[in-house]
Amino acid sequence: MTTAESTAKTTPGRKKDTAGKTTIANTVVATIAGIATREVEGVHAMGGGAARAVGAVRDRVSRSDDHTRGVKVEVGEEQAALDIDVVVDYGTHIAETASDIRGSVTSAVELMTGLEVVEININVRDVHVPGEDSDTDEDEGRVR
Repeated sequence: MTTAESTAKTTPGRKKDTAGKTTIANTVVATIAGIATREVEGVHAMGGGAARAVGAVRDRVSRSDDHTRGVKVEVGEEQAALDIDVVVDYGTHIAETASDIRGSVTSAVELMTGLEVVEININVRDVHVPGEDSDTDEDEGRVR
């Protein structure tokens, strides 16, 4: 866990600045970044092949989504750097999508945490082709 300093502002009904330290866990930043990335058009999924397979099983068992899948974060006292693994939809302009991801993640992380995002590395791991879902459990062999 790392920390981020914050300055308290005086608001009506509150006393002057109260000293203290705000701690923001890496998983908090990873969750924010994961949600912001999934909201970008053209992003089909997050994580590499193995991470997606393990995550899909975990999601079915726990009946929840892992918003941090495909996101690695380094958080300092005032700055954050992120590595994001994505699968894009076929036909997506990858450079534009990467730029949109950077903008969305930077805005969300900086707004919610006050940390300065200094770097976002985007790794496009695969292209999703409609009709070719490799995540299905059905075995469609030729012989039955």
